[in-house]
Amino acid sequence: METVPKSYDLLTTMAFPLVALTVTQRAGVCARRACQDSVVTFKVPAAIADHVSAWDGGEPTVPRNAATVVLLRDAPGGGVEAYLLRRVSGMAAFGGMTVFPGGVVDPADLDSPDLPWSGPDAEAWSDPLSAPPPLARGLVCAAVRETFEESGVLLAGATADEVVADTSSDEWESARRALEARELSLSTLLTDRGLALRADLVRPWAHWITPVQEKRRFDTRFFVAALPAGQRTRDVAGEAERVAWVRPEDALAALDRGEIVMVPPTAITLREIASHGTVAEVLDAAESRTIRPVTPRLVPDGDGITFLLPDDPGYDG
Repeated sequence: METVPKSYDLLTTMAFPLVALTVTQRAGVCARRACQDSVVTFKVPAAIADHVSAWDGGEPTVPRNAATVVLLRDAPGGGVEAYLLRRVSGMAAFGGMTVFPGGVVDPADLDSPDLPWSGPDAEAWSDPLSAPPPLARGLVCAAVRETFEESGVLLAGATADEVVADTSSDEWESARRALEARELSLSTLLTDRGLALRADLVRPWAHWITPVQEKRRFDTRFFVAALPAGQRTRDVAGEAERVAWVRPEDALAALDRGEIVMVPPTAITLREIASHGTVAEVLDAAESRTIRPVTPRLVPDGDGITFLLPDDPGYDG
């Protein structure tokens, strides 16, 4: 099975038109070094601007619950690296864009009472995820499932102190493919192997809801997790054209140069992660974060758009 390249390999010619998006990045996310608010402009698909212009102020689409995971490892020489994917260009959602592993909550994630579980229970996850316990449990299940489907990394173990050491065999790959095809549930996969989902290996990080002008909307909880010792990511995701381990600051530099495309929540998360020197620091920071749902506002701005957060001037206008 092919392993993920060590070099940064997400760059490719964009297959769709782009427009400028402007966002103010807040200094408050910086933890390791002094920084200031900065206004950043980068490119996003022109279709987003088209949706902003076309929206008539009517009833917005109800967002679908989703989970995304920032999978991290310590980088040689200091700092951290994040596992990133470039979605297949033809995909309806985030096609051609650089993202973290993730996806919508499946019915099986919500209806899994027998799923073996270790770590904080659904009640403990309810407040940080702004979700009733059954949905909170489903979101954590989706986070673990999507991580395995899109990276080959399984956040599970035989006991509360163990984690699967290696998932690179042909047997594990067959199980991953069956899970991805919805021929197998996460509950069955774990039960058959005497494993339990390790809910303590993920931490809540952020909660983003797609702006109301978008036709496809997601109510997405962001998690962070460390790559378990002994496991390795693999280029397995059928929905990804390219995958790579990347330093957040390198990904942001590529974004600034117009070499990759991201939605602002991805870029903001990478900037937050970049302010920490180790994966342990990121996980510790996650413990003290106050997480509330954020629905950005998109405002036409000449030929581009401005991305406003609730604290930005003009958000309520």
